[in-house]
Amino acid sequence: MFKLFGALFILIATTMIGFEAAKRLSRRPKHLKLFQNSLETLEAEIMYGHTPLGEAAIKISEQLPEPVSSHYRIFANYLKKDETTVIIAWEEALKETWRHTALKQNEYEILLQFGANLGKHDRDSQQKQIILTLTHLEREEEEAREVQKRYEKMMQSFGVLSGLLIIILLL
Repeated sequence: MFKLFGALFILIATTMIGFEAAKRLSRRPKHLKLFQNSLETLEAEIMYGHTPLGEAAIKISEQLPEPVSSHYRIFANYLKKDETTVIIAWEEALKETWRHTALKQNEYEILLQFGANLGKHDRDSQQKQIILTLTHLEREEEEAREVQKRYEKMMQSFGVLSGLLIIILLL
């Protein structure tokens, strides 16, 4: 009886691990798309709304879901501090929200580089920076979708099959 409960527990645990890994693969393209949407909204606010950066960040945080929403909310809060620059505010907000995303180091570097140029240029140059960052993020999203398509089902199956293998080895 205890062996049966143990085997069932092992199977459930490894299956959950496999499905969690698959879920992380499916969240990455979604988070990349959310950051792209946020940059497009930021571009519209800067170019057409002539909105100050802090106000634009608050508007974006109200329009988009987590984790992008919290990134822009934290960014706006850092901008309110007198001793903080735009670069530092963007970087700190990115650091705080990064652990809640499914993104990889490469995407972090792209967004960090964008933050380093944020607010330094006139509107036209800023728009070019946003377009460049969007291009990089779109490339990363395509790659993330390919990885998801290739490995999502495999991760789910691997979780179940590894649980069955452990059970067979223990019995």
